[in-house]
Amino acid sequence: MTDPATWQQEQISIAYVHAVATQAGATIASWNVDKDGVDATLKRDHRLVELQMKCSFDAHMLADQSSYAFDLDVPTYDKLRGRYRTAAGYLGLVIVPRDVDTWLQYDTASLLIRCAGFYAQIQDLPEAPGNSTRVIHLPTSQRINAAGLDVMFDYAHERLFGSEAPHEEAIA
Repeated sequence: MTDPATWQQEQISIAYVHAVATQAGATIASWNVDKDGVDATLKRDHRLVELQMKCSFDAHMLADQSSYAFDLDVPTYDKLRGRYRTAAGYLGLVIVPRDVDTWLQYDTASLLIRCAGFYAQIQDLPEAPGNSTRVIHLPTSQRINAAGLDVMFDYAHERLFGSEAPHEEAIA
């Protein structure tokens, strides 16, 4: 069994969001410097969402099995929640098996990525108490998948234009 290195966890989390974004009809830009607390910006129908991606092989599930808990550093939390962000900020957590050798299964017809991704909206949350970390709950119902991206993009639209403003695809 090979425990994952930090860089491997970072890479699989980005690969995961790339695969989901592609399937959901969104384009993705990855940043080579993470100074704004953003690993990936997703774009669809002129709407943007930004994700700080994390990866864990020992994520903490709450006792009621409804959410994972993740300790996010306060500086990143503050960057993602910023009131004047033009793109809504989210935390993404990809959960992988401990053994790197089991992350991918492939044969002549397919590639299976053995991990699951969840998100939490950080945009517009209140200031964090303290200055070290903030526990973020990522509900198991908030999957990083096509339906989850729909929710993120809808929120991004409503945040900028209000809930009554029609989406571009509805006008066309």
